[in-house]
Amino acid sequence: MFIDLILGLACLILGGVIALFASRMIAGRKLAVARGKAQELIAEANNTQKEILLETKEEALKIKAAAEAEYRGRRSEIQHEERHLAQREESLARRFEAIERREYNLSAKEKEVENVRTRVKELKQKEEKQLELIAVMSSAEAKEVLIQRMEGEIGEEASRRIREMENRVKEEAEERARQILVLAMQRCATDVVAEATVSVVSLPSDEMKGRLIGREGRNIRALEHATGVELIIDDTPEVVSLSCFDPVRREIARLSLSRLILDGRIHPARIEEEVQKARAEVETTIRHEGEQAAYKVGVQGLHPELIKLLGRLKYRTSYGQNVLMHSIEVALLAGMIAAELGAKVSIAKKAGLLHDIGKGVDFEIDGPHALIGAQLIERWEKSPEVVKAVAEHHSDADAASLEGVIVSTADAISAARPGARSESLEHYLKRLGTLESIANSFPGVEKSYAVYAGREIRVLVKPDEVDDLVAIRLAQNIAQKIEEGLSYPGQIKVTIIRETRAVGYTK
Repeated sequence: MFIDLILGLACLILGGVIALFASRMIAGRKLAVARGKAQELIAEANNTQKEILLETKEEALKIKAAAEAEYRGRRSEIQHEERHLAQREESLARRFEAIERREYNLSAKEKEVENVRTRVKELKQKEEKQLELIAVMSSAEAKEVLIQRMEGEIGEEASRRIREMENRVKEEAEERARQILVLAMQRCATDVVAEATVSVVSLPSDEMKGRLIGREGRNIRALEHATGVELIIDDTPEVVSLSCFDPVRREIARLSLSRLILDGRIHPARIEEEVQKARAEVETTIRHEGEQAAYKVGVQGLHPELIKLLGRLKYRTSYGQNVLMHSIEVALLAGMIAAELGAKVSIAKKAGLLHDIGKGVDFEIDGPHALIGAQLIERWEKSPEVVKAVAEHHSDADAASLEGVIVSTADAISAARPGARSESLEHYLKRLGTLESIANSFPGVEKSYAVYAGREIRVLVKPDEVDDLVAIRLAQNIAQKIEEGLSYPGQIKVTIIRETRAVGYTK
């Protein structure tokens, strides 16, 4: 019984222990599950915290970037305002400096004016004192003294102002004119002396004169009839002359006569044959020379009749200057001047090339060659500007276009340059003597010399009678008198030379 009791008690204790152990195991399991859930919650909380931190950082970065952009924009605006203020300060500073300089200049001018007033006052007081001293003079004498003094002062002031104005005008006008004209003249490369048309034929011997005349003069009559040229056979040894107002006819006669003399067969039939050959050759030469002239100048589209008239100028001379070479030179100069002035270069070139075309037929038509040429050009030239410029180049028309003035200027340059035209020795010496006599006619002139082929007159004056201011007026007066009393090409330079010498001797 007792044993059963003990066994029952032992079983009860064992069951309590087992129940306790079982309850502990269940609690441990629950605790482990709770711990796992806690850890999961902690991990989830950590992840959520990280996400919140990342979002917070991104938002903070965006706010920072926006703030920086706004800061840069504000800073750029501030810098722009600062630069603008600095520029305004600099502009105000310059204006302030200019105002200060102006005030300084005004102060200086006021002082200068005040000094001048003081000087005038002193001179007036001195003048009054002198007048008081010479009060014994009559009013007419005193007036004469005052007039002489005023004339001297006014003359000096006028000379000074004239010199200042001349210098200023020369600096402005000569600079532009020099750039245009000198550039045009330097760029135009032409012969110094033009070849003149020959109207004399040399003979191998005086015996040839009789053969040219022929039996009862039939050969000379046949030649004159075929060419329209007068054959002059005189006592000049081994030379015959051709006389005709038409240079083309004279050239045909010269070629025919030269070939007849070389061939030796001289009779009417042979003369007519050679004249026909020479006429065809001259016509070919005329056309070729006209085309070459247009090609050299760069003028295109000329009518064949104008080409022919232009080529005829090869056999025409004016003051010893070949008219065709002169026309080419004028065209080149006119084109250069027109380019410098901004005018129509093509019009200026064409008008320059055709400006003397009337000289080829002026013996057939009455009137000035400029208007004759304009009438001829008007028949075949479509441009009225070319016709107008040709008509105006010698001031034969009423109005003046820019191209007409350019052609007139180029014509004067070509004709007036040294060596362009021939001049007789007698006329040349007479012109030089006239130049010197005009200069010597003025008071105070000691000697005068015409130099550079009459392009300059150098005047030596007496230094005790002519001062520097009077020398300026003297140069102007001499130049004016030369313009009024002498005809000359180009321009003449008047140079006044005033020299004062001091001499010392040793003992």
